[in-house]
Amino acid sequence: MDKPKVVLGVSGGIAAYKACELLRRLTESGHDVRVVPTAAALEFVGAPTWSALSGHPVSTEVWSDVHEVPHVRIGQGADLVVVAPATADLLAKAAHGLAGDLLTNTLLTARCPIVFAPAMHTEMWENPATQENVATLRRRGAVVVEPAVGRLTGVDTGKGRLPEPGELFEVCRRVLARGVAEPDLLGRHLVISAGGTREPLDPVRFLGNRSSGKQGYALARTAVARGARVTLIAANTTMSDPAGADVVHVGTAVQLREAVLKAAADADAVVMAAAVADFRPAEYVTGKIKKKDGVEPAAVALVRNPDILAEISAERPRAGQVIVGFAAETDDVLANGREKLRRKGCDLLVVNEVGERKTFGSEENEAVVLAADGVDTPVPYGPKEALADVVWDLVVPRFE
Repeated sequence: MDKPKVVLGVSGGIAAYKACELLRRLTESGHDVRVVPTAAALEFVGAPTWSALSGHPVSTEVWSDVHEVPHVRIGQGADLVVVAPATADLLAKAAHGLAGDLLTNTLLTARCPIVFAPAMHTEMWENPATQENVATLRRRGAVVVEPAVGRLTGVDTGKGRLPEPGELFEVCRRVLARGVAEPDLLGRHLVISAGGTREPLDPVRFLGNRSSGKQGYALARTAVARGARVTLIAANTTMSDPAGADVVHVGTAVQLREAVLKAAADADAVVMAAAVADFRPAEYVTGKIKKKDGVEPAAVALVRNPDILAEISAERPRAGQVIVGFAAETDDVLANGREKLRRKGCDLLVVNEVGERKTFGSEENEAVVLAADGVDTPVPYGPKEALADVVWDLVVPRFE
């Protein structure tokens, strides 16, 4: 079988060095990658590096190897074009259809999915001109990955950092796997919760659960690859932030509720994949609880945590909002799931069987998606991102 053909465009930003790692991940996973840098990009990383890592010659000009018509052929033959980093200058040229070098010509001739990974200073990213260019590219079907928040050039910190290469690779892999040029979640704002809440008992101990957050992160990654703007509310996870998602880190159920309600105000869909503790200790002990010889510990009184899924389903902060819940069950899985769907009032409920060695912390999942209209969708055992795509496939029609 032919290797998938990827064009890696690199524009002139300090983050160009990170594209070397993205290139390595793409080539080592079986992709045929052609690097097309801008002249400014070669000021940061030289042509020999790109040629050695990709196995292809590198040029910035349309005048090299003219007989092969590279300004047309490279884009025509690509299965994916990804530009990382994409500077403000490159985004402006792409939005306005300029074609002054090989990369901008390639963007005009490509008929495959295109992914832009912007990287620049915060002021440049937030400038109305850049935002308008990004909106134009998204409107035309491109996936523009939101930049990360973190250390920029020099002492500056803010939004504009290129996401980590490993997370960008996941976006590219998901876009290639779908093979659809038009992202079906384009323009949608999706709120996703992930992980497990922890309810403190004292400064050392807490009530928690085994959730790793992997299913929620898979939902976030697949949503970004399908063009959505994603807000991920992450409770006690250890994974890297997914590329393109705005991540809010929380600890307790009360904090999770506050973050979800705030983000849901303008969301098209809310997916509650986090494992939220039903109860919390009624009293927080400020000092570590000590054990005493011959004395049994006092019983821990519990109080109910807010039911975020039921609350968000009842209130629907935005008209037409789609609400998806998750139900982790240990017995009578479908019966308990149907009762929970009725009680919570959400549109879809993803029900799966969990246990000490089932689902939690695993890369795979198996579930049944129950719908309020009575339709059940079984999802066979497989990668959690496959289940995530099924969830989005069921959410999209409900927007109408």
